[in-house]
Amino acid sequence: MKNLIYTFLTLSFLSLSIASCDLDLTNPNAATETQVLNTKDGLLALAVGINQTYSTLGLGSAILTPSVTTRETAIMTTFANLEELEAGGQRLSGENGYTVRLFTRIMKAKGMAEDLLENIDNVSMDPGTATGLQGWGGLFRAICLGDLANHFDMVAIENNVNNEAVYSDRTDAYNEAVNILTTSISSLQSTQLTNEFNSIVSPGIDLLNSSRLLLARYHLFLGNYDAAIETANQVNLSSKSEFQFDGQNQNPVFIGMFDGTVSYAPRADFGLPEGLKVNPEDQRISFWIDKTQSANSLNNLPIATMIAPFYNTNTSPIPVYRPGEVLLILAEAYARKGEVEQAENYINRVRQKQPSEDIYGLGAGLPDEFTSEGDQQVLLNEIYKNRRLELFLTGMSLEDSRRFERPQPSADPSLTAERNRNFYPYPENERQNNENTPNNPEI
Repeated sequence: MKNLIYTFLTLSFLSLSIASCDLDLTNPNAATETQVLNTKDGLLALAVGINQTYSTLGLGSAILTPSVTTRETAIMTTFANLEELEAGGQRLSGENGYTVRLFTRIMKAKGMAEDLLENIDNVSMDPGTATGLQGWGGLFRAICLGDLANHFDMVAIENNVNNEAVYSDRTDAYNEAVNILTTSISSLQSTQLTNEFNSIVSPGIDLLNSSRLLLARYHLFLGNYDAAIETANQVNLSSKSEFQFDGQNQNPVFIGMFDGTVSYAPRADFGLPEGLKVNPEDQRISFWIDKTQSANSLNNLPIATMIAPFYNTNTSPIPVYRPGEVLLILAEAYARKGEVEQAENYINRVRQKQPSEDIYGLGAGLPDEFTSEGDQQVLLNEIYKNRRLELFLTGMSLEDSRRFERPQPSADPSLTAERNRNFYPYPENERQNNENTPNNPEI
């Protein structure tokens, strides 16, 4: 009976108007907001619903939409919105269905996390359950802020149901995520979580290590290199943390690449230019794609068949983070601090990692030692290339492309451009409903 209650409350809550400043949907047959937010069972159900909403909707958009922009994937249908996304530049409008869904889905999940965080203190429950819910809401709010800051130059840090959300610079969103995660980690380290929370809310997700990884990631993006190093060193590389799926809540990347009308296919060159060409002996190639089944996309771009275990079935779990990201955070932070020897040590750990040494079997297995010979640009290029290979299809490719100062796109970029936008335009329906919506970036 309790499972039925959680299921009912979760599905009902997803219909409530808690999403963003312009997604005001109501369902007269749903449980009232008060019923959901003023009971422990309601908050637990909401926590489950946040995961379902983000993992099945937001995560897919956060991975697949920028993958086209940064050439990780190529489009496979003649849908006008997909063609516009692959063309990029000034052809990409605020009415593009894929960028609109990216914005609205992430805002919806963020709004749910904000509602959870606002109401925990109003409900009586075991401290271990309350701490778990605080950490859970913090984790997803931080993920959503990071996703928005990855793809938009201004971010509504707090949702507003009256369509009055205020936008701030994207670095403010990363800083807010840092503050959230710092507080969450402190509480999670000092409080034992209850079996109630662990069994109902968090199967598959390592809350503490995921929070540490995200904190290190956002410190890196902000240029807080010492803090990124300190936090990355606290992440357990042997712990799996995964978004889990089933027949009803399916892996969204699988749906985009395999199910029904296939929309995306992985680029055979991972979207990397000739100057950063992948060593053909790199075992990560065969982890991700089957190049023996190479073909060309609709726009004559070389593509291959996706075979990675994260995306090749409708129930494949998707890691919240990959262990290799920890090493790459350390490599980049040391490189940008000018500590070349340390940076090369970590980039070589990534390059020489055997599949058997990685909890997901993701390893390059290259025998040679990389050396930049003191050239920081050569070192950063190697780190960037390895981020594209190790963190393929994680939704960070656009942030990486800008941060590593890869070539700027033009207003009408060619299909050979490394990326075709810097940031996405804001949805036109957001602009119509919220007068605070910023001007669209030129590209």
